[in-house]
Amino acid sequence: MTESRKIVVVLKGYPRLSETFIAQELLGLERAGFELALVALRRPTDKKRHPVHDEIRAPVHYLPEYLHEEFPRVLRALAICLPKPGFWRALPSLVADFWRDRTRNRLRRFGQAMVLCAEWPENGAWLHAHFIHTPASVARYASMIGGTPWTCSAHAKDIWTSPEWELAGKLASTRWTVTCTQTGFEHLRHLAGGKPHVHLSYHGLDLTRFATFDGTRPPLDGSQPDAPVTIVSVGRAVEKKGFDILLRALSLLPADLHWKFEHIGGGELLTKLQALAAELGIAGNVTWHGALSQTEVLQHYRSADIFALACRITADGDRDGLPNVLVEASSQSLVCVSTNISGVPELLVDGENGFVVPPEDPQALAGAIEKAIRDPALRQRLGNAAEQTVRREFDHQTSIRQLKNLFETEWRTSQ
Repeated sequence: MTESRKIVVVLKGYPRLSETFIAQELLGLERAGFELALVALRRPTDKKRHPVHDEIRAPVHYLPEYLHEEFPRVLRALAICLPKPGFWRALPSLVADFWRDRTRNRLRRFGQAMVLCAEWPENGAWLHAHFIHTPASVARYASMIGGTPWTCSAHAKDIWTSPEWELAGKLASTRWTVTCTQTGFEHLRHLAGGKPHVHLSYHGLDLTRFATFDGTRPPLDGSQPDAPVTIVSVGRAVEKKGFDILLRALSLLPADLHWKFEHIGGGELLTKLQALAAELGIAGNVTWHGALSQTEVLQHYRSADIFALACRITADGDRDGLPNVLVEASSQSLVCVSTNISGVPELLVDGENGFVVPPEDPQALAGAIEKAIRDPALRQRLGNAAEQTVRREFDHQTSIRQLKNLFETEWRTSQ
């Protein structure tokens, strides 16, 4: 880059343990020579941080999460933004959005956008939103008010739970948008009218943090009570992760198999899942670790025999894209059992480098897990193949190079 150009990145919350892929990208962009300023709509709630968060140099600026809690700050922002021609250009968009979705959330995002413009980071030259729902709403309004171009990274829930009219409007106003699965890419490209400014960009992994596992896993087959096979899963206890399906599948395993299940993550449904495990009679086989750091999670990947995640589409359309934890586990030659939802089949092919079954089917999931438990040689073969896939196709440096080129191309053409 010939000159320093600062990117103002709008995030829903920061830092968040469940969004290592975002933190990894932010650090990658800094190392590629970009200066960043982070703007979050919500303060952190996690008690732990990943090491990557401490390596990111960018300052973090928090907008008021609820406008009434910092009303003087919002009023000051309104006074600063009112004289701007962009404010009056943005106002009709707010009215149109509110007319179609009459919720306080619309007004809140406009208020946050005003505060962002009034407290604009010094030398900020570009806006980039992570997630095409609420952070993109703030970025879009702020772009209109302040006249700063904006771009977006869309992921999973934000795509599939947003109305199509809203997605189409945002896509029409971004300079470009990237997303991380083929299914999401095809959906957004369609809503953008086939315009070429929507791009597919897999997050991938920082493979320096997920080095090849040089250890060996014992060839356990579940036949010995004192040597159970360890099944691990990582993810927030929310509906789309399908942990209730996974627990039901585990309860269907034959009585002669010896296994233990470890869950890593927090989440709103944790208490209900613990009660379900007791109801199913498998609570003694289950350990709930809560949220852990990336370093701790890596050790669990390496000590486990199987990784399982029963991804599903919820009633409101929410779903995962390509869960980063599947890529992480695969990088450690840990065989994965999952479902054919969204981007999962873009990583895992049933019988080639993992087990892939239909969603919402505890019996099919149990069958795949049983097969994996009983055949340690198959686990090793599929896990090794999955690792090769990750190291060949999911190195995050590919995504960083793509983003770097997109940003620099836009800046060259705007000069």
